[in-house]
Amino acid sequence: MTEIDGRSDLAYRLIRRAIAEGDFEPGSRLVEQRIGEMFDLSRTPVREALRALAADGLVVIERNRGAVVATMSETDIRDQYELRARLESLAAERAATRMDAEGIAELDAAIADFDAGIELVSSGSLDAGLRRITAANSAFHQGVVEGSRHRRLSALLVHAVDIPLVYQVFRHQTRAESERSNLFHRMVRDAIAAGEPERAGALMAEHILQGRDCVLASRAHPRPETQTHAS
Repeated sequence: MTEIDGRSDLAYRLIRRAIAEGDFEPGSRLVEQRIGEMFDLSRTPVREALRALAADGLVVIERNRGAVVATMSETDIRDQYELRARLESLAAERAATRMDAEGIAELDAAIADFDAGIELVSSGSLDAGLRRITAANSAFHQGVVEGSRHRRLSALLVHAVDIPLVYQVFRHQTRAESERSNLFHRMVRDAIAAGEPERAGALMAEHILQGRDCVLASRAHPRPETQTHAS
């Protein structure tokens, strides 16, 4: 990897996290010079990162406006979660017949990390806890996809998971809701380990659709962040 490629990758990761965590709100302009100053980067890697984020669907390149953080309507959210539920359900079904013991161990590690993130949030370390929860959640779902050993499915799911939506849901969840999410991870894991594809797929689909319901509820009735660790 060249130095410029490395800087572009760094820019991509920094901007993506800022979008996920709400530092750049939907519809806001992403000015290359301003972002470069914020992260101590030149405009070239920032420009390349914005193009990559546009390919991911997190950024829209508009004529005369430049890069803008993507916005999603209620219909967009429903469509995306329906697609994700179908794709990840298939991934869980395939994983139940193809995942090895090492893959199961990786799911166990992600579940444990998710629990640790919940405890961090409850102790008052909101940002650190949310980052750990989000990373653990991503690791679990990616682990299932990798365990499916379905290369095309993995490529499709790159564009079916909206990281900012996932992060914002966790930010406004109660402890009980976060624990329920990880309970579904445990049930999916157990079905995969038991070699039960239909059960694993059904549980994964229900888990994703409950996530959709949380996203729509948080948009309709926003709750204070403090509720995340109030119960």
